[in-house]
Amino acid sequence: MTVTEAVQRRISVRAFKPDPVPGALVREILEIAARAPSGGNLQPWRVYALAGQPLAELKAKAAASMAGGGEPTEYDVYPPNLWDPFRTRRFVCGEDLYASIGIAREDKAGRLRQLAKNIEFFGAPVGLFFCLDRKLGPPQWADLGMYMQTVMLLAEERGLSTCAQEFWARVPQTVAAFVDLPEDHMLFSGMAMGFRDEDAPINTLRTRRDPFEVWGELRGFE
Repeated sequence: MTVTEAVQRRISVRAFKPDPVPGALVREILEIAARAPSGGNLQPWRVYALAGQPLAELKAKAAASMAGGGEPTEYDVYPPNLWDPFRTRRFVCGEDLYASIGIAREDKAGRLRQLAKNIEFFGAPVGLFFCLDRKLGPPQWADLGMYMQTVMLLAEERGLSTCAQEFWARVPQTVAAFVDLPEDHMLFSGMAMGFRDEDAPINTLRTRRDPFEVWGELRGFE
């Protein structure tokens, strides 16, 4: 698989097969991904991979926390009062997602049930958590994002799929306590990893992309 093919195949998968993923394969992906770039070679990522009983225990604790109203978040996943074009892009993405599984806009209960599937990692057998030192700044957050993208592309190359989940920012205390995260670190995002359920309607969704002319310019080229 070429890099181009991996980029084009990658989607946020929200329905996985229960088939287990070998720990050696997960470690291989995480280790190779550490070749991702980071300013000054700070390598700001800290990663926890869970499967089996530990993953089941964490999911149960997270579900209990969410049932109790969740926890204070350490950052805003989206800026308050999101503006256009970002607001429209997010709205369209949500509408397309729920339409793929037949959940109407007015079906708030159905949408909440789908949202809650984040806690189950959408059925994936592997749950990843990406953390960094809370004293680091935006450049290192960008570095962590590049590391995560590298993980996702390496997974595609190996026949696996992923879904990055900033949803886990809603239960940072639960995750931190469970993985024994150092106090000077914070949780940034979770990620589901496993084998894509090709027959699941929700996995037919291909989120839209604006054309190059909307966001890009070429200057000085022949």
